[in-house]
Amino acid sequence: MKILSIDTSCDETAAAVVEGRRVLSNVIYSQILIHKKWGGVVPSLAKRAHEERIDLVIDEALKKNKIDYIAVTQGPGLAVALEVGIKKAKELAEKYDKKLISVNHLEGHIYSPFVQNSRGNPVREFHFPYLALVISGGHTEFVIFKNHLDYEIIGATLDDAAGEAIDKAAKLLNLGYPGGPVIEKLAGDVKNIDSYRFPRPMLKSNDLNFSFSGLKTSFYYFLKKNHNEPIKELASSFQEAVFDTIIKKTEKAIKKSGINRLIVGGGVIANLRLRQLFRNLTNQYQGEVLFPAYKYLSGDNAAMIGVVASYKAERKIFVENEEELDRIPRFSL
Repeated sequence: MKILSIDTSCDETAAAVVEGRRVLSNVIYSQILIHKKWGGVVPSLAKRAHEERIDLVIDEALKKNKIDYIAVTQGPGLAVALEVGIKKAKELAEKYDKKLISVNHLEGHIYSPFVQNSRGNPVREFHFPYLALVISGGHTEFVIFKNHLDYEIIGATLDDAAGEAIDKAAKLLNLGYPGGPVIEKLAGDVKNIDSYRFPRPMLKSNDLNFSFSGLKTSFYYFLKKNHNEPIKELASSFQEAVFDTIIKKTEKAIKKSGINRLIVGGGVIANLRLRQLFRNLTNQYQGEVLFPAYKYLSGDNAAMIGVVASYKAERKIFVENEEELDRIPRFSL
């Protein structure tokens, strides 16, 4: 059972062919260079780049592969970008008379640690339940992953996501876009020092929600008043504030849920400092934490979408009415 999956949720045009959890082909066209000079994603440019590249990306992914189903990211994401992938998936499904499968983008990130290469590695079995955490530019959410395709949201960001906050800090420091890799390098250069102790939002709340807008505001006003502080220490302290908030909230989630098996997906988890902090935390609770095994799986990609779709195909969960695809969902499963 081979599935062609398509993802155009933001600024990556991606297509993959997946069989079960094995990725047979994977193609990603990144738009970073297009958006870099603007300091962030420009919706109209993202849409145009998707339209220009999607056929080439799909053709490359399909080489030597015959497919049984077509899957596409329905959302959440950038509406004008999602439209391109959804339209193409509809066209292909009609042209080749294939069933369509819609996938929530955050489902993909939850499954990303279980995605395998074409040889079936890594060999990871499922041991439900998991405490799943999606940390990306648009989302920071806790989800109990009860069983295949069975989720319960127990916490989410009330405003800005962790990745968005880090990108904003990088912009304020004139470090360019995307900010995450630059912030990580600068912080590593000073051994992740936390000289300034910026605020840790919502740590005193009893819930598992996040909020990073106040931290961004605090950082902005600090920079306005302090013009000669060392940039590496500033970057490191901001990163530590974000990560410390995430780790302490995760510890609270472990205690509340009683689940010490973690899976973490999303672009921010490419950060090696954050991975180590999660390992330290789960060791304290005699648990484990799983991350995406391959770097591309941390960012937006179609492979993880295809893996989710394979479980939906087994259960015959298909799009019955194409109008269903025109509604961009939140992650309310």
